[in-house]
Parts: sequence; structure tokens; C-alpha cells
Amino acid sequence: MNLTLNEEQRYLKDTARSFFREKAPVAALRKLRDSKDELGYSPELWREIVELGWSGMLFPETVNGIEIGGSGFGFKGLGAILQESGHTLTASPLLSSVVLGGSAILLGGSEAQQQAYLPDLISGEVRYALALEEGAHHDPAACAMTATPTANGYRLSGRKTFVLDGHSAERLIVVARTAGSAGERAGLSLFLVDADTAGITRTRTPMIDSRAAADMHFDAVEVTREQVLGTADGGFALLEQVLDRGRICIAAEMLGSTRELFDRTLAYLKERQQFGVPIGSFQALQHRMATVFTEIELAKSTVLAALSALDEDSNRVPLLASLAKHKVSAVYELMSNEAVQLHGGIGVTDALDIGLFLKRARVAQQTFGDSAFHRRRFARLCGY
Repeated sequence: MNLTLNEEQRYLKDTARSFFREKAPVAALRKLRDSKDELGYSPELWREIVELGWSGMLFPETVNGIEIGGSGFGFKGLGAILQESGHTLTASPLLSSVVLGGSAILLGGSEAQQQAYLPDLISGEVRYALALEEGAHHDPAACAMTATPTANGYRLSGRKTFVLDGHSAERLIVVARTAGSAGERAGLSLFLVDADTAGITRTRTPMIDSRAAADMHFDAVEVTREQVLGTADGGFALLEQVLDRGRICIAAEMLGSTRELFDRTLAYLKERQQFGVPIGSFQALQHRMATVFTEIELAKSTVLAALSALDEDSNRVPLLASLAKHKVSAVYELMSNEAVQLHGGIGVTDALDIGLFLKRARVAQQTFGDSAFHRRRFARLCGY
């Protein structure tokens, strides 16, 4: 397993760094927040991201001879982009639409579904969202939303919460129970549903990190059998594959944010004077920063290992996904806490960007499972 980027991937990372710092600095997130922007991200920025080809990196050029617009560049490339987006807290549908929605169709869709839906997704014309969560804590098997068989297909009834970018997506990947009861892995199915289908109510729920999610109610929503992704009743394995891709990719974004916090805090320690000297000269503060630096390097290795495993289609993906999400969540929490402490009282005011990273850290830590969830999952995958 190669834990380094090749020349093309390094060039892509450098390009992404320049792009996000120029086009989407942290000030852009402040503007979206202060204007109470309904979309939650810039459509112009999204169009530029698509034009750069970043929305097609996970997909092949063709499906059974039909061009769909992908480049097949891979996860290490997209991970490098997401890491750079984390440095500037960039809001975009890359995670919700491309990684989650696109992966569900690519991994679970028939050739006909892939040919029909992936081109519009890759072109950015249609955005997707994964409707999974139903409670306060991440638990994929806890789905209780029902999909009752009908003459033509299924009738979806229930509620979803914390649907990332769900307020603006044109299509949804909906997880519902076609058999069994909440808590069981068997009996789950994934459905591809137009967001404007009769019976769907969406309510935007702005998060503390200034991103947007949605609560959704499904009131007897009619879908056909052709809208099932993968096999009915057997969707849990597909869902876990999609979630592992999401877990690894959000870990890459979080790693970028963690490193940005480290760099900003280090610069502050070199500038802030106390007793006539920079506070960075105090050995106790040097030790704290040295500890975080080593933890960030370890987290970086877990993310690169997980991204490489995805590109290699390794059977270790679930294990490495949980390792990466746990490690980066823990280090992001540590660094965000240290950044606030070392900046003093101003660290939690809106005068600095530190507080914005702190808020993003708390939401990202919970997304697709927090550190505790992934410690338990890692142990279970290891046979304990």
C-alpha cells in the first residue's frame, strides 16, 4: 500500500489549494452564514468545481460502451481535493452528491440506472443526497422507515433527519425497511427517488457549522420496483460500502481543517508577545504543539491508507474507514480545543476564524459515526 501521492496527485493537490484559497476562503463561508443563504453553498463555485472535472473523478469514462463523463482518477485524487477544501471550510455538494449519491448508483445501480443517472450527476446538473439517519446518533441498522409493497412497487412512510444538502438535492437515495424491524441489518433497501415526488416534505435545518442539512417526512410516497438500488431486503451491505466511502472522504476533509488550525495556531504563538517574548518560546506550549503535530501525522497516514484501499478495492476498506474516521475525529477535537486554549479568550469569538473550525469539527465528528462508534465497529470487525 502506497502512502504517498504520485506526481499527478501532487499537482492536483497544489491546484486545489490555489483554487480554494482564491475562490472559497473562509470569508466565503462567513458570507453564506451572515446572508442566511438558502442554498448553503455557492452555485458558481460548484459550477467551477464541475468544470475542473472533480465531480467525475470516482467514475469510469464509460458504462458498457456508453460515455458518462467520468475520468476514473480515483479516491486519492479526490481525497487530496477534499483535504484542501477542509483548509478553507469550503461548502459544496462534493461529499453529499458525488461521494454518497454517486457511489450508491455506481455500486448498486444496474447498467441502465448508471447510464441514466450518472451523467447528470457528474455534470453537476442534478444533485443527490443520502436520506439515512432517523435519530440523534449514527446507526445505519436502526432504520425504521417502512417501504410497504404495492401492486407497482413500494410505499415509503417515515421520517429522516440530518440529510446533508437534502434541502436542495433534486434526487434522493432513501434507505427504508422492506422487511424486519429497527436494529436488524437484514431487510433494508435503497431507493432512488425524485425529491419533488408527492408526499415528500423537506425542512432545511442550518447546522452550527453554517452548513445545511434537512429533516424529511415521507407520507405514503409511491415508488416503483425500478427505483430500487441493488437488491430489495439486502441493501445493508451496499449502504455500508457507500458510508465507508463517505467516512473516508470526510476524514480527508477533516484532516485538512485540522492542519489549517495547527498552522494558524503555530503562527499565533510566534506573534503573540508576553513578558517581552513570543509565547511560542514557552516550553510547555511547545510540548502541546509537538504532541498535536505527531497526532496529525498519524492521522494523515490513516487517511492515505484508507484512500489507497478504496483505489485498490481492498477488503480492508471497512477496517481502515473506521480507523481513519476515529483517528481524525479524535485529533480534530484535540487540535480545535488546543487552538481555542492557545488563542486565549479571543479564540471563541467571531473576530477570529478559530471558532468556525471548532464548530465544523463538532458536526463533522458526528457525521457517519463519531469516534466511539468507530472504535466499537473496529473492534467488531477484528472479531472482538
